[in-house]
Amino acid sequence: MMKRNLLICLLLSLAVGTMAQKQRIMNKPYIDNRKLHWGFFVGMNFMDMELTNNGHVDPATGEQWFADVTRYSPGFSVGILGALRLNKYMELRLTPSMHFGQKFIKMRENVSQRDTSQTMRTNYVSIPLSLKFAAPRYNNFRPYFTFGLAPAFCLNKHDQEPFAAKTFDCYIELGMGCDIYLPYFKLIPELKFCFGLADVIKHTREDLLDRGMMKFTNSVDGGSAKMIVLSIYFE
Repeated sequence: MMKRNLLICLLLSLAVGTMAQKQRIMNKPYIDNRKLHWGFFVGMNFMDMELTNNGHVDPATGEQWFADVTRYSPGFSVGILGALRLNKYMELRLTPSMHFGQKFIKMRENVSQRDTSQTMRTNYVSIPLSLKFAAPRYNNFRPYFTFGLAPAFCLNKHDQEPFAAKTFDCYIELGMGCDIYLPYFKLIPELKFCFGLADVIKHTREDLLDRGMMKFTNSVDGGSAKMIVLSIYFE
């Protein structure tokens, strides 16, 4: 008898909760019907780079160096949003952005185990173009996924440093987030994963006055950049 009463109470509670959800007031009910949307975002990023070591032995010293990104530090991201509504579930987004961050590269010599490091500061201007695929709106929430390409331009020179980055890169971006409809605007948290398509390591280093530092550049065949961006959009 007690179990049956508990079951009835549980079902009634679920029914009341469901009714309450259905009766929730819809904030900004027509905002998604606009053809164009505008906004901005701020966030943080974590930059990485996957280095391809080749085991090069320096002919002058006999040293063999290996390099890797060993730790991460949060950076700052900011940008603006322009979105074109394509249909009920899709929109085309342009999000010119700036990313300020750094990569910590550690180099270790294979035999002596000597090591050195470089803090590669990399500030990017990127112009991502992406498609947003949104689920049907549920009350004041609407989850979504994004996919796009992002040309990026590095503003740093890295002269006289062991590794230097090329000016241009292009990322594939995969993201997920949720539109949260508030009374006066949309708040949109988003997590995005960015994968660089190009080799961003400069292999010709006319800038190096100490030619002995070429042993670091020669020790890698290439490097592909990666980045994670956690953003909050205001639309």
